[in-house]
Amino acid sequence: MKTAQLIKTMNSGEILEVTADDIGIIKDMPAWAKTTGNEFLGSKTEGDVHKVYVKKK
Repeated sequence: MKTAQLIKTMNSGEILEVTADDIGIIKDMPAWAKTTGNEFLGSKTEGDVHKVYVKKK
């Protein structure tokens, strides 16, 4: 929910980093990006923290 609200305030081409402790974000974010017309750039995990990157279209 917060991600959807935040990305609406961004300019095209900006990159959003989302940090979560739920590993489900790794699967959920690519689907969300596709559904909303944005570009999923990738993810990385550092310990128990998962980061995903989405480029605003």
